[in-house]
Amino acid sequence: MSNKAGILVVAVFAAGGLAGSWATARTGRSPFGRAAAVPVLVSSVTGTALGNQVSFTDGFVPVVDKVLPAVVNIASSKIVRSPDQGPPSPFFSDPFFRQFFGDEFSRQFRVPREQREHSLGSGVIVNSSGYILTNNHVVEGASEIKVYLGEKREYKGRIIGTDRKTDVAVVKIDGKDLPVLTLGDSSKVRVGDFALAVGNPFGVGQTVTMGIVSATGRGGLGIEDYEDFVQTDAAINPGNSGGALVNVRGELIAINTAIISGGGGGNQGVGFAIPINMARSVMDQILKHGRVIRGSLGVVVQPVTQSIARAFNLPGEPRGALVADVTPNSAAAKSGIQRGDILLELNGEPIAGSRELSLKISMMAPGATVKLKLFRSGQEREVSATLGELQAKGEGGAGQAGAAGAGPHIGISVDQLTPDIARQLGLPARTSGVVITSVQPGSAAEEAGLRRGDVIQEVNRKPVATPDQFLSAVRQAGGGSVLLLIERGGDHVYVMVEPR
Repeated sequence: MSNKAGILVVAVFAAGGLAGSWATARTGRSPFGRAAAVPVLVSSVTGTALGNQVSFTDGFVPVVDKVLPAVVNIASSKIVRSPDQGPPSPFFSDPFFRQFFGDEFSRQFRVPREQREHSLGSGVIVNSSGYILTNNHVVEGASEIKVYLGEKREYKGRIIGTDRKTDVAVVKIDGKDLPVLTLGDSSKVRVGDFALAVGNPFGVGQTVTMGIVSATGRGGLGIEDYEDFVQTDAAINPGNSGGALVNVRGELIAINTAIISGGGGGNQGVGFAIPINMARSVMDQILKHGRVIRGSLGVVVQPVTQSIARAFNLPGEPRGALVADVTPNSAAAKSGIQRGDILLELNGEPIAGSRELSLKISMMAPGATVKLKLFRSGQEREVSATLGELQAKGEGGAGQAGAAGAGPHIGISVDQLTPDIARQLGLPARTSGVVITSVQPGSAAEEAGLRRGDVIQEVNRKPVATPDQFLSAVRQAGGGSVLLLIERGGDHVYVMVEPR
């Protein structure tokens, strides 16, 4: 069976907040800068008492009565430009003109046409002076935002800041003494807890649905860069995005964001919400800095599978995060972390996997010092690193590389990597290794994901610089599994190939 760790194919995702697909409204940036002040969030100590009022007689009425006033409907619009379908003047439609110049010439003079695109979503008031948590995809690029409280109260909203990587946005309306939701603690959410989803599905108006927490810590779905979702079977539909997921005490535990639609575009009982601890951290940074500032370790990591663990002689169960690449002059490089290290602990806490490491590093501030336990060459050792700042492009912190694959009798042809070929592949001329020139259909290499143009730099942890060295290293595997280090598009990833 092919080893495709880190890759998860999911059915069609539909954004909860848009009457369309998840990919809608992914353009534009917040036009606002730094927030003038950091509001103090309203808290409550009545959650436990409220939860005790839930009964078979009254159902969740006490909880809903508290929650509904603080969940708002958000209508946003933006101007999009699309090519006009007709010529700008009758002159270009004249048959005599078209006979000599043709249709293509007239198309060059067609001017873009501006259209207004609308979307609907939800939001949650978390501060009595009008700060609202919602999804980035609900308001991204919006030129106009209207926020509706209840049936008749309408406010003009403005974007304070957004974060694409987590799909969190903060919107402000001018108000005072507004109803708010108490923020819960998503680290205490348990599978099986009751959950109520509140929002504005399909624009029909405020709606409450009930379910349970189906799972926590969901990730690897390809929805956002940083995923740690609370999964629920409470009905979530287009328009619910940015709305509240609350517990029986009326506490906000997550922000609804996406669903698996199964191609139908509606609820299938699998919805995802951003845990409030993550959303609150992002919101606090937006209010303080006007943007989210993340720590950077400077490594690209990938999951440690059973076969990877065996190849690196890691004792016990697969765990930790395998370092596939280290950014030069980064915190990791300065601390002595090397490609091929397996990171086992962060600040004394076990690292369950590469995604967990990425999440934890992303929530730390630049300048923070972290202690890491790593496994290298059969021994554990500890290092300290002072985090840098994650740059906008690339991972830069603790990134995650998807695993591909190859193997003995792998069904590939390789050639010497020359400086000229390296340049054609967009790699530095000094890059060493062998380049894959063809992949046999149906082979172990194809099944594992190797592609033409991949550069193989190591076989079973030993560098290879020529086709002869590569073939010799494969033969030495004796028909067993082969661990390859490949470079693709400037990124490195370890790949385990299982023989057939």
